[in-house]
Amino acid sequence: MQGMKVTYYGHSCFAVETAGKTLLFDPFVTPNELAASVDVNSIPADFILITHGHFDHIADAVAIAKRTGARVISNFEIFQWLGKQGVQNVHPMNHGGSFRFEFGSVKYVNAIHSSSFPDGSYAGNPGGFVVSTDSEGTFYYSGDTALTMDMQLVGESFDLRFAVLPVGDNFTMGVADAIRAAKMIRCDDIIGVHYDTFPPIKLDHEAAKAAFQEAGKRLHLLKIGASESF
Repeated sequence: MQGMKVTYYGHSCFAVETAGKTLLFDPFVTPNELAASVDVNSIPADFILITHGHFDHIADAVAIAKRTGARVISNFEIFQWLGKQGVQNVHPMNHGGSFRFEFGSVKYVNAIHSSSFPDGSYAGNPGGFVVSTDSEGTFYYSGDTALTMDMQLVGESFDLRFAVLPVGDNFTMGVADAIRAAKMIRCDDIIGVHYDTFPPIKLDHEAAKAAFQEAGKRLHLLKIGASESF
């Protein structure tokens, strides 16, 4: 089975190249000092998937969507908000639903977090995505979340090639809960996100990797701008 190329743009922003399409998740680049080396205007996207409305997940969504013409996939409230920003190529989803796109299918699953737009207005319930491609396997991006028993359903329902989980603690799961999540979703290769960007989520990289290794899992902490195939 051919691998999927994952490129990390910092915080929780990453892209997955699969089936000839580039899927960009939670675009937050220009306000992130750690991602200063990334040219946001050169980031490609055929689809943009947004898990929730917090600033550190949608800051560059409108600009990238307008520049690339990418189709944006998110919940109904974010769909409405994007329309007001002049983004028309949007596909709304809600929890438990799935839809087939050119590259495969997307299922919108639960996350335990909060969600509001930068102005404080309601952005719907936060979520995560399970992306199943036609020829390159399936992966799970939890979005910002606490550990939740719903992750068992993901593990029971899908054979995951890799998963993307927050590991920074404080606002989301930390390392210990992310390891438990990895066991619940039955996935050995975990890409860590949502760490280092702000002081409360600074991560001891080596300790985190060692903890995953001791649990029989592999934690991948990609350098900003770097890519890896899974």
